Amino acid sequence: MIHAISRPSPVDIAELRKNQPRFAGMESGHGACQGCGQALAARLVLEAAGPDVIVANATGCLEIFTTPWPQSAWAVPWIHSLFENVAAVAAGIEVALRAQKRETRVLAFAGDGGTFDIGFQALSGMLERNHDVLFVCFDNEAYMNTGIQRSGSTPHGAWTNTSPAGRVRMGKRHFKKDLLAIIAAHGIPYAATASVAYPSDLRTKVRRALETEGPSFLLLHSPCPLGWGHDSALTIAVDRLAVETGLFPVLEMERGHVIETMKIRKVRPVKDYVELQMRFRHLLADSPEAREELEHLQALADANIERYGLLSDSPDPRDSEGSDSVRRGGMRWG
Repeated sequence: MIHAISRPSPVDIAELRKNQPRFAGMESGHGACQGCGQALAARLVLEAAGPDVIVANATGCLEIFTTPWPQSAWAVPWIHSLFENVAAVAAGIEVALRAQKRETRVLAFAGDGGTFDIGFQALSGMLERNHDVLFVCFDNEAYMNTGIQRSGSTPHGAWTNTSPAGRVRMGKRHFKKDLLAIIAAHGIPYAATASVAYPSDLRTKVRRALETEGPSFLLLHSPCPLGWGHDSALTIAVDRLAVETGLFPVLEMERGHVIETMKIRKVRPVKDYVELQMRFRHLLADSPEAREELEHLQALADANIERYGLLSDSPDPRDSEGSDSVRRGGMRWG
């Protein structure tokens, strides 16, 4: 006797999807600090990418806290590279898979030191040669793994062990490198910025990048409670303020064009962002020098808002306070 099989209702399917466990490409139990933005960021990227990937990981915090021999937190094929050559390693893997006619996707993971500075030559070469690799930079804005030294990504005015704040200077003198403009100059098919404070937006961008043929790049803002000096419970709040002040614009690019931006419904003053972090505490002092440097940071945020048209002109559920999404823009680098 054959029994008819009833099709689940839409409500049942929604409930099944809600209860379905997410893919965990990086397991818990690793040695990251409490509130580590990079650990959360890597987990979110792999959730979106799925199991059919190979990860090449540059030396750095992520590599160190996930692979203390003989243990590993990785549930996908993973290879450790040097600080400077993760893009080259990922490119080699991609060529080998292409020769074997396999569709497994290749991800390259690095911090800002291995992207903005030490690893930039290999990254530029990978992009110029059009390798089908998604390069993800976990941007915690300093060399955190080696003791909190300044990098090309460290913001202006921030304290690090190699840009100390004192009578001679008020933290880092130089501006954060405009890496996206450099990436845009390569004319790659897809590049974007994202924040761990907006996980749905982040997952969407990872999927778009992996669906795009050719090289793609994701700059992912990842707070570091230890290096930034904020409470470990405030990681998401701090990163949301980075977006809402305009200091970290959230956007997408295709072939050098900015095509999507996350609007800001209510712009927050930069002071709200810096006062939560010890690396900026000298900017809150009652002195002319501190006030001047804080004004410089505010001017940088204001310039970003104007440059990318980030200010929302009406309440919209798709902006920085809404549904974790983006809206179409229409600008070009230049």
